[in-house]
Order: sequence, then structure tokens, then C-alpha cells
Amino acid sequence: MRKFIYFLPLLLMMGSCGEYNKVLKSKDNEYRFDFAKRAFDQRKFTQASTVLETIYTPLRGTAHGEEALFLLAMSYYENKDYLNSGLYFKTYYSRYPKGKFAELARFYSGYGYYLDSPDPQLDQSQTVKAIEELQGFLDYFPNSDRVTIAQNAIFDMQDKLTLKELQNAQLYYNLGNFTGNNYQSAIITAQNALKTYPYSKYREDFELLILKSKYQEARLSVNERQADRYRDVVDEYFSFTNNFPDSKNRKEADNIYEIARKHVQD
Repeated sequence: MRKFIYFLPLLLMMGSCGEYNKVLKSKDNEYRFDFAKRAFDQRKFTQASTVLETIYTPLRGTAHGEEALFLLAMSYYENKDYLNSGLYFKTYYSRYPKGKFAELARFYSGYGYYLDSPDPQLDQSQTVKAIEELQGFLDYFPNSDRVTIAQNAIFDMQDKLTLKELQNAQLYYNLGNFTGNNYQSAIITAQNALKTYPYSKYREDFELLILKSKYQEARLSVNERQADRYRDVVDEYFSFTNNFPDSKNRKEADNIYEIARKHVQD
């Protein structure tokens, strides 16, 4: 009896594999679809997606066509293959815009890309795609119980895109006058980021970087341009301190202001 209990899981696994191989050779799409559904329910997502890949097109137009396509997308999603899942979710909601699974397809399409979004220093095309897909979900299903999840994911990704811009601006600042006026590039990058993401949690960092960059520009300017540029630094200082009066960087900003003020008075 103990030997039987020991070998039972192995026998079940062998039986499952045997049926899987049988399904792959079968020409009966109904049977294959039934197996794919059972495989999905048993969390055998690779088996499910492999079978569904071969039958979702032949099943199109039948009673199982819509569900087969959605299950194919979900199988890839559950396997963390978010690129393929996104492609099939989009195929689903494009083909069945008012389908039974349209809300879920639009949500998981974007949320999968969100889960696959890379670190800020890497290419962010996947992040942009995730925001677009989740925004589409919010537009089509504003009353969904997943709205808050989608919104928080979008905010998270916007912060990631903003951080990437901050890193770019900081890199320009660090380059200084190496092969050109990189301080101006830092200013432009920071200002554009503030226009695009006006409520970013990195707003203070951008504004401080603009102040520091303008100060460096003034400090390194030719004599006839220094006064005007230091006046610009003073204006930037007051803008920064008005927006962030209790900034942890207030001392650094004050030191810049004192230097700039003396040059303006002179």
C-alpha cells in the first residue's frame, strides 16, 4: 500500500504527459480545447498555451473561439511572458471589443507590460506602452473595480519615466562644459520634464538642478554676460525657495544666492 501511495504522483504525472502527447497529435479541436482548459485550471500554462496556439485560429467563429484566444493570452500572462500575453490580449480586445473578457484583456495587457517594465536607466519603451494600455483600460472601463490598481501602476511608471529624465539631466550637469555647454542641456531636460510631469515627486530635485546649472553657466560666462545670468540665478533661487521653503537643500540654494546677489550688485 505504501509503495502504491509513493508511486501514485508519478503515475498521475505520466498519465498527464501521455494525454498531452496524445492531444498534440489529435485533430479533434474540441478535445484539444477541453484539454487546454483543464491544463490551464491545473496551472500547466505551458501545455495550455502550446495547445491553444494551434487551435485558436481554427476555433475562430465557433462557440469556443473567443474563450480560446483569451485563455491563450492568460496562459502567457501566468507564465510571466508579458510580451506575448500583451500581443494576444490586444488581439482579443481588437477582435472582440465588447466581448465577455474585454475588460480583463485590456487590464492585463497593460498590467503585464507594467510588471515587465525595466529599471529607469534602461530603455523605457515598455513602460510607455504599459501606460498607454492602462490608460486605454481606464477610458473604456472607468467604473471597473480595477481602476485604482491601474491608476497606481500609471503613477508608478510616470515616476519611473521622470526619474529617468532626472538621471539624464544630472548626467548633463556632471559633464559640465565637456564638449559643449552641458549645463544648458541639463536645464532644458529638467524644464521639459517639469512640463510633462508637473506633479512629480522629483520636482524639487529638478528645480534645484536648474538653479545649480544656471549658477554654473553664470560663473563660467564671459564678463559681459555674467550680470544677466546671475540675475537669472537670483530669479531661479526665489522660485525654488517659494516652492520649497523647507527644502533639505535650502543651505546649498542660499549659498548660491549669496554669490549671485553680490555679482548682481556689483
